[in-house]
Amino acid sequence: MISVAEAEARILEGAGPEDRERVGLAAAAGRVLAEDAVARRTHPPHDVSAMDGYAVRHADIAASPATLPVGFAVAAGAMPPRGLRPGEAARIFTGAVMPEGADTVVIQENTRAEAGRVTILEAPAAGRNVRKAGYDFAAGAMLLPAGTRLGGAALGLLAGARVDEVAVWRRPRVALLATGDELVPPGADPVGAQIIASTGVALGVLLAGWGAEVVDLGIARDDADEIRARAEAGLGADLLLTQGGASVGDHDLIQPALAPLGLTVGFWKIAMRPGKPLMSGRIGSTRVIGLPGNPVSALVCALLFVQPLVRVLGGERWHGQRLIEARLGAPLGPNDQRQDYLRARVALSPDGPVATAMPVQDSGNLSAFARAGGLIVRPPHAPAAAAGDVVRLLPLGPDL
Repeated sequence: MISVAEAEARILEGAGPEDRERVGLAAAAGRVLAEDAVARRTHPPHDVSAMDGYAVRHADIAASPATLPVGFAVAAGAMPPRGLRPGEAARIFTGAVMPEGADTVVIQENTRAEAGRVTILEAPAAGRNVRKAGYDFAAGAMLLPAGTRLGGAALGLLAGARVDEVAVWRRPRVALLATGDELVPPGADPVGAQIIASTGVALGVLLAGWGAEVVDLGIARDDADEIRARAEAGLGADLLLTQGGASVGDHDLIQPALAPLGLTVGFWKIAMRPGKPLMSGRIGSTRVIGLPGNPVSALVCALLFVQPLVRVLGGERWHGQRLIEARLGAPLGPNDQRQDYLRARVALSPDGPVATAMPVQDSGNLSAFARAGGLIVRPPHAPAAAAGDVVRLLPLGPDL
């Protein structure tokens, strides 16, 4: 068996994005930039008011209260009709262009308006409530570096900078193959000892969230020829991801079924729980990961090993799992030679998160996993821990 850290390193070895393409912003959500994104305009393009109020020369209101005639008004989206004269104010609204000569905006709450005049009751500091041209970004400025995954805020930024298309890395294609005589697809009526293939549904959601294009190869019976035929249809993908049958038991057929296709196995056992029987290998240029059949084992392994690979293949930088510190809500016994990932309920306290391991940790118990707020990570040979001790916690996102 190899360690979790070594397994991740070996799976990521040599991984990276390959093909790039240019797409419009509407098609760029969730994609990863292949080039730095550069602004094509300055924002704001003019000095603008940050508040509703009155644009003034600060020298005219330094001794407040001061009463000034209101020469004109400027609304957002309109240019001022002229410059501001000395001793004059202009009614102005949030986002409106500052008239030439004005350097300060007095918020309307600090004024008293009367027929054609305004009294400044409280003078702000010079330059207050004005957004200077280009304070957000200037034309030619680098907005987002290559490697950024584009979410809503990033796409809004690009749109405001008049960027209408971007260079992104191609989505990695993941071919998903479930195996097992006992499995029937969701929506079917199981008969006898059959069960519904639920893991593939969860994996599909996770893979899409990590940026993958998923190709569903369906469910193969426990027959080497059928497994081989279905797997062969997925060899154009970047990753062939199988579920079940990755170990070496009598009914574990993934390795012998794929061997005639040229499978080379890098490893197939990891010192972890759940998820020990994970296989990693290659068939030509296609990477192969064989997940365990038990749903919790499969999903934990997907989080730890498939997620970083898919993100890196899609052009994202991988900085490791996001682990946080938490305090135990209940004691734990000593650990053995495998790294444990314990499903835990997570509550917030004034001192930070409190994680309590669920009483049932069986790898087939998906309901506990769906309710878990995180995974307590316990290294091999960790000693017994008392309630209140600090442990590492892998938070689980809303998709789980």
